[in-house]
Amino acid sequence: MPLLSLKNISKRFDSTPAVADISLDVERGEFFGLLGPSGCGKTTTLRMIAGLEKPDAGTIEFDGRDITDLPAERRGFGMVFQNYALFPHLNVSENVAFGLRARHRPAAEIKERVKGALELVQLPGYEKRRVDELSGGQQQRVAIARAIAIEPALLLFDEPLSNLDVTLREETRGELRELVGRLGLTAVYVTHDQEEAFALCDRISVMVGGGLLQTGAPRELYEHPAKLAVARFLGRNNLIQVMRLSSSNEGTGEFKTLQGGHTLRVLIQKGELAPLNKPCTLAIRPEHVVLRHAADSLENTIPAEVREINFAGATSTVKLDAGGLLLEALVLQPNAFAVGTRCAAVLPAERISLLKE
Repeated sequence: MPLLSLKNISKRFDSTPAVADISLDVERGEFFGLLGPSGCGKTTTLRMIAGLEKPDAGTIEFDGRDITDLPAERRGFGMVFQNYALFPHLNVSENVAFGLRARHRPAAEIKERVKGALELVQLPGYEKRRVDELSGGQQQRVAIARAIAIEPALLLFDEPLSNLDVTLREETRGELRELVGRLGLTAVYVTHDQEEAFALCDRISVMVGGGLLQTGAPRELYEHPAKLAVARFLGRNNLIQVMRLSSSNEGTGEFKTLQGGHTLRVLIQKGELAPLNKPCTLAIRPEHVVLRHAADSLENTIPAEVREINFAGATSTVKLDAGGLLLEALVLQPNAFAVGTRCAAVLPAERISLLKE
């Protein structure tokens, strides 16, 4: 049984729908992500889980119990906010102890838990420091220490690293993932950052426009987006407009590209029927496009011309024109190709996804 279940949750603000009929399950011990652009409803969803907002429809269950109407202070969840939400008039120890005091824990227990929480976030000896004496990264660690000090049944994160610089953000997310795993906590993590979600989360739900479009492991979402909106949000996909030629709805399907008129064979999963002679979209990642100097007998090999090469350190992006079909390939060593040269692009059938609108 899932630890946390959202069942057909909806929320409106005045006449504006923020969250529309979403359902998801979070397993015990899972680091679960809600990923989506700004304004997609992910923070509203997190606030409903926390009890800070009440859904207009649907139910929230935790450990088999309906908590939809349970006040936030009785849920026992810890939350880390984007802006840290520390109290400037309290020192570090007092900030970390705030939730424990609200629960009327004994003084000796509070002291011990505060000490242990600060050690876990690598801030031992900071108890008496003023909050305004700390760097942004240290303030975020204090906020995390405050959340874990209460030994929460569920840990909620609302874009907690977005105010940190790139280097510190990468360092902190690694420490955060290790800490949550070591403590055996269950976490729900909201972010708009694809790289951050992939680095931290066991599974991710992609949210766009208030709805959940696809849920899966990071690699599954990255390599096999199910919908056009997911492929666009996760970025750097070659999106190819095609017409379906074959009538079979399982096995291998044949498609003709609307630009260039190339025939592509694609592995079709059960239930992925695309209508005959109607436009649909295929997706393939640039790193899965294989470049060769000349055409050979490999399936889905199409002639192309190199239009542009963009060097980016370890990898380079090669932009191709295949008779009007524009593609990108990600390569390690672009030296073998030059702008204007003819080549062959191979699109492996098992790497192509058929997208739903």
